[in-house]
Amino acid sequence: MTTAAAGHSAPAAASADQGVGPLLRAWRERRRVSQLELALRADSSARHISFVETGRSRPSEEMVLRLAEHLDVPVRERNALLLAAGYAPHYPETPLDSPQLDTLREGMERLIQGYEPYPALVVDAMYHVVAANRGVVMLMDGVAEHLLQPPLNVMRLTLHPEGLAPRIRNLREWRGHLLAQMERQIGLYRSEPLRELYEEVAAYPVPEADAGDEPAEPVPYFALPMQIEHEGRVLSFISSISTFNTPMDVTVAELAIETLLPADPATVKYLHSLMS
Repeated sequence: MTTAAAGHSAPAAASADQGVGPLLRAWRERRRVSQLELALRADSSARHISFVETGRSRPSEEMVLRLAEHLDVPVRERNALLLAAGYAPHYPETPLDSPQLDTLREGMERLIQGYEPYPALVVDAMYHVVAANRGVVMLMDGVAEHLLQPPLNVMRLTLHPEGLAPRIRNLREWRGHLLAQMERQIGLYRSEPLRELYEEVAAYPVPEADAGDEPAEPVPYFALPMQIEHEGRVLSFISSISTFNTPMDVTVAELAIETLLPADPATVKYLHSLMS
């Protein structure tokens, strides 16, 4: 889910009260798309795109949605574009505990439970844990009680000195991966709470490497693993993140399912032995 970190400013750094034009231009520039290219994608003209961006022409509701789709604008920000253009939001934001989302919640629960004994969880845009299976619970051994109070936050759980961090063998590499992931999210969503979370977890102390430690033998993984100690063993996992295709609701659009795939046969064998 930077401190505008890698120099990213929000696409809507242009204020919404300036109208939809500057917001669309900011998204187009973020996507590195020319006015002509966007016009061809949206079945319009470069002249019309220019007029929209400068405020000389007010786009229709349909055009705002079409441009947002071709610029891959997040669903929440599409609503912001519509409001800036003088239209009502198009996408609802249904509370996750709403009866309307019962089927979705049940489906996610079945999915992550079916992934056991491997860890799997569902998080929202702020990295709050929405659901988790027993594989995740197993990894929580030794985590400080205050980090386990709801809402659980996966970034705090992972990087806090009283969380998983002391047991992560390759903490510096894994921490860098997670912070970079958050930077990308901040570049995509205009979220001050997400920025504050980034600043908090980025400030957590990182233990200095022991000068007497021998460097670990490199292992040819196909992706960066998280290597974590558990009851005297080192388990290795590769993270995979899935989102919903073409969501029509802000809440659903911001959910992500993370699965931790065992990265070596020893981890597979150990996890299956726990569940048996």
